[in-house]
Amino acid sequence: MKKRMLGKSGMEVSALGLGCMGMSFGYGPPADKKEMISLIRTAVDRGVTFFDTAEVYGPFTNEELVGEALAPVRDRVVIATKFGFKLDADGKQAGLDSRPQHVKQVAEASLKRLKIDAIDLFYQHRVDPEVPIEEVAGAVKDLIREGKVKHFGLSEAGVQTIRRAHSVQPVTALQSEYSLFWRAPEAEVIPTLAELGIGFVPFSPLGKGFLTGKIDDKTTFDTNDFRNIVPRFTPEARKANLALVDLLTKLATKKKVTPAQLALAWLLAQKPWIVPIPGTTKLTRLDENLGGAAVELTPDDLREIDSAASRITLQGARYPEKLEKMTGR
Repeated sequence: MKKRMLGKSGMEVSALGLGCMGMSFGYGPPADKKEMISLIRTAVDRGVTFFDTAEVYGPFTNEELVGEALAPVRDRVVIATKFGFKLDADGKQAGLDSRPQHVKQVAEASLKRLKIDAIDLFYQHRVDPEVPIEEVAGAVKDLIREGKVKHFGLSEAGVQTIRRAHSVQPVTALQSEYSLFWRAPEAEVIPTLAELGIGFVPFSPLGKGFLTGKIDDKTTFDTNDFRNIVPRFTPEARKANLALVDLLTKLATKKKVTPAQLALAWLLAQKPWIVPIPGTTKLTRLDENLGGAAVELTPDDLREIDSAASRITLQGARYPEKLEKMTGR
């Protein structure tokens, strides 16, 4: 597995990371813990060094899983986790909280669950409009000074917030959704990251599974699956959006790869400091995804993909309105 630098930070990670959220949260019932520990360790054996989790995934159980799985190989991996949500007594999300004292409490709790001495990359999960970003960056700066955190990240932040945070504590990476299924970051976010020397970590690089070609308008999801409330995943939207999957399938067949591998190779070809974090609970999918890092796309391939994709109008918002309001601030 090739390595990449996240911007100018000096943080080197595998070209593809592993998003661990879906192992415990978001896509139906949690997967078997022993199987997921085995999957995470297999990813390490395959050359993956970058693992993504958050306190709210579960909540808490995903960090515990990642911590247990990676404890024997701690010196070989980079672990990213996130702060910024308020949780009620039942562990349910109850709004945002990025007050400095809360950020520090979350860091202490995450360190214990992850069984580590320092969090490699600590993201603000969503921008809290009640707390100036300078105070948030200052809190993480304190944690870095204390040796409890190594790098600061933001998730789904807007360009002004990125600039303000970066002026207080250099931002190592921005994590946001980006794929052939969602290209909004190309307008302002990616040019800003390029200017400031910040790495980009796309989540949902396979469009929440849609770009794999395994989902169509007749697919049904588990009752606990987040996609049930996503406008882009209504049966009507899926039916319309299959045009993009058909295009990917056609081009992938020509390259003798899968649609998922082509979608990941396309992302990797956009910038040398982009590190996608596809998630999976299946070993076959892990191996398929990692194969995407070896796919070489020529300038002609990229032009063909862009030209064909530009003629497809995708249907449906990527989030329900309430969740979309929490992004791009």
